[in-house]
Amino acid sequence: MKKNLISYFSFTKKERIGIISLLLLIAISLTLPYFFSFFISKKGPDYKLFEQSIAALQIQELDSSLSTKSRFKYSSPESNQYNKKRFDKENDDNRTKPIFFYFDPNKIEASDWKRLGLTDKTIHTIQNYLLKGGHFYQKEDIYKIWGLRKELADQLLPYVQIEIKENNSRLTYTPFKKSATTNTPLLIDINEADTSAFIALPGIGTKLAQRILTFREKLGGFYAVQQVGETFGLADSIFQKIKSNLMLNKPALRKININSANVEELKVHPYIRWQLANAIIQYRNQHGRFEKLQDIKKINLITEEIFNKLSPYLNTD
Repeated sequence: MKKNLISYFSFTKKERIGIISLLLLIAISLTLPYFFSFFISKKGPDYKLFEQSIAALQIQELDSSLSTKSRFKYSSPESNQYNKKRFDKENDDNRTKPIFFYFDPNKIEASDWKRLGLTDKTIHTIQNYLLKGGHFYQKEDIYKIWGLRKELADQLLPYVQIEIKENNSRLTYTPFKKSATTNTPLLIDINEADTSAFIALPGIGTKLAQRILTFREKLGGFYAVQQVGETFGLADSIFQKIKSNLMLNKPALRKININSANVEELKVHPYIRWQLANAIIQYRNQHGRFEKLQDIKKINLITEEIFNKLSPYLNTD
């Protein structure tokens, strides 16, 4: 038994070298991490960078949630200067290029002020002033409008035409009236008026005025005031407002000869267009000349209503 134990715990030279080597490796593995701290410097987290990131997020949140006025109040001086420049730029973007026309500041609407070059904020101020009983009594009162730049006020001044009351009768200043002492409203002849005359009417801007003239030209002249209301883009509410300012003297209409006109000439007329123009030409080719204007009523597309609307612009000679 003793001999067996001795033989069991006895090692050869190679085995002893192997065991010692293994023990050394284990010892080195266990002690080596303690020596790393002497060779590798410990670097903590960059709290400064973290704080800058948090600050940037807070600035973005503040910028999106506060009004411009609030940002001026709570931001740093550098941020205030940036915000002021941006505020001025927003004001410039909100301000349209002015279109000048004669106007009464007590009567024109927000869209008219907008065309005159005022910002939405200034227009809102004017409307609040008028709603609370305010009134413009003389031209120079426009200088009292809060937010209106003096340069723009100087440009607007010659166009201000304030309607005043004297002994309960109206006195209107307008370049289109022959007499400034009568109660007669502003009247314009719809077949003779130019864009400036139409722009002087409430709710009519440059684009609408030009559309009215273009429509008049394509028709060949107006034969009734009601036709102005057919202008593309002209709201019925605006037309009803200006209707009393429109008049018509003897209309001189440009007429189309339905016996000689071709499809191209007919289809450009707003009341004819291509389908009806083609029907007129086809009927003429099949049945010959129109002896009298009423003959076009034989075309199926032409109802009594269409004939009454279109006939003033047609002839057979």
